[in-house]
Amino acid sequence: QVQLVESGGGLVRPGGSLRLSCAASGDISSINDMAWYRQAPGKERELVAVSSSGGRTNYADSVKGRFTISRDNAKNTVYLQMNSLKPEDTAVYYCKAEIIRWIGAPPRDQWGQGTQVTVSS
Repeated sequence: QVQLVESGGGLVRPGGSLRLSCAASGDISSINDMAWYRQAPGKERELVAVSSSGGRTNYADSVKGRFTISRDNAKNTVYLQMNSLKPEDTAVYYCKAEIIRWIGAPPRDQWGQGTQVTVSS
């Protein structure tokens, strides 16, 4: 069994900051990409940022320069530092990890349960 547990969401004023964390636990040999997605009410889930196991990162245009993804491979944890938050950043944020459970196993996507981020004055 593999679990992803997110934390760090909440209510913040426009211009404020939040840091999300997502820790993977269970039967894990290694993790490829770790990513953050978000889904606002009435909208499709969208990719926010992704970090490869080698440290390469990529961001949605809407968050470039404001959000930073990082990871601690020793802790199987990925973070999302969100600065200069805007009301349009309001959404449920989900982490996803491409998990390899044992050497030679195919990678499988695992999702977290989601954490609410609300940006409002």
